[in-house]
Amino acid sequence: MSTHYDAIVVGAGQAGPSLAVRLARAGQKTAIIERNRFGGTCVNTGCIPTKTLVASARVAHVARRAADFGVAVGDVRVDMRAVKARKDAVVEASRGGVTAWLRETPGLTVIGGHARFVAERTLEVNGEALTADKVFLNVGGRPSAPPIEGLADTPYLNSSSMMHVDFLPEHLLVVGGSYIGLEFAQIFRRFGSRVTVVEMSPRLIPGEDPDVSDAIRQVLEREGITFHTGAECIRVGNSGRRVVLGARCDESLPKIEGSHLLIAAGRRPNTHDLGLETAGIETDPQGYIKVDDRFRTSAPGVWALGDANRRGAFTHTSYNDYEIVAENLLDGGDRSVSERVLGYALFVDPPLGRVGMTEQQVRKSGNHALMATMPMSRVGRAKERGETDGFMKVVVEADSKQILGAAIFGIEGDEVIHIFIQAMNARLPYPAIERAMPIHPTVAELLPTLLQRLQPLDK
Repeated sequence: MSTHYDAIVVGAGQAGPSLAVRLARAGQKTAIIERNRFGGTCVNTGCIPTKTLVASARVAHVARRAADFGVAVGDVRVDMRAVKARKDAVVEASRGGVTAWLRETPGLTVIGGHARFVAERTLEVNGEALTADKVFLNVGGRPSAPPIEGLADTPYLNSSSMMHVDFLPEHLLVVGGSYIGLEFAQIFRRFGSRVTVVEMSPRLIPGEDPDVSDAIRQVLEREGITFHTGAECIRVGNSGRRVVLGARCDESLPKIEGSHLLIAAGRRPNTHDLGLETAGIETDPQGYIKVDDRFRTSAPGVWALGDANRRGAFTHTSYNDYEIVAENLLDGGDRSVSERVLGYALFVDPPLGRVGMTEQQVRKSGNHALMATMPMSRVGRAKERGETDGFMKVVVEADSKQILGAAIFGIEGDEVIHIFIQAMNARLPYPAIERAMPIHPTVAELLPTLLQRLQPLDK
């Protein structure tokens, strides 16, 4: 015997719950299956807990700078158990909200367990067969580790296990100088740990422009973080209770001893144990599910949303996947992921907000382009707050006046970047921002001035 549904959603991460509720409210008999914790990576080990830690670390950092603002405080001490307890409470509230929402939705069956395909649109969960007209995979991803010599015999942390840390590492060694690694590096440096970051590429966050990478490195180095880039052949080991990190091929990376090792060098999709091949669902060599521009897989009646479809590895892209699928299926829409303008942020402090093409990508494209940059030291809000690090940069197409991309590294850059995101979504030419009258004193008020400085981009 088997139970048949109109729709089954596998995974209760960012896209899954919203889609399951929409389907159930549309009158479709729907089930959502989750084998671990409701809310997925974002709620449990990603966005929400890490940004809660960022907030605690910022309070410690600002408190230490209190004298710069004419405020006298005593000795600043970080209670890591209290920091973790606050983070856990925020996570629990978010996870509890998602769980209650799903369980209280009429027409939606919530199932705890591991789902695996045993035939086309047929899943086995807890020994029971479930069939559906439509199956939606929202299975997410997990931390991965590069092939580092000695890692199999060396204790290490990853972005998930870091959520259990309620103590202050004496010296945290971080392998990975991109988004995850840099956020944790600054968090724990501000908590009081010594921090060393090792990156295999020649520079930090290699997907960004060199000036962005350099500016971020300068800020973090000033806070006391040590960096080693271009470390292509890392090896790790143990020396008593210490972790030893070095290079096996040259002496460019000296041997470093630390108390704890964090591997922050990538993620992989949770597709290895779903029986996808049984259902005719194709994946790429890395295990990501192949989808078209409307998130349909190679198997009829099966869609893949979120981190496992290689169309974005962010909470907001996952939610947008849901919006596209729901509108196409339930509202008669014809939306496509190809229309999406991708923006994202790096939540170091100050944050980096990014959208569209980088300067390097524009140069390679051959577009007739204009570019402007301006330091955050020109921003009144930044000067008032005593946070003038960073800069703004925008690249536009000279003939159409369309915005091609922008980066804002500086105070409130993660918020101000949305002005460019919205303009690009609406296909507004840059004069629409340039001629606006922004509020003073804000960070956004400098955008018209920035655009007035556009100059031809030399190839």
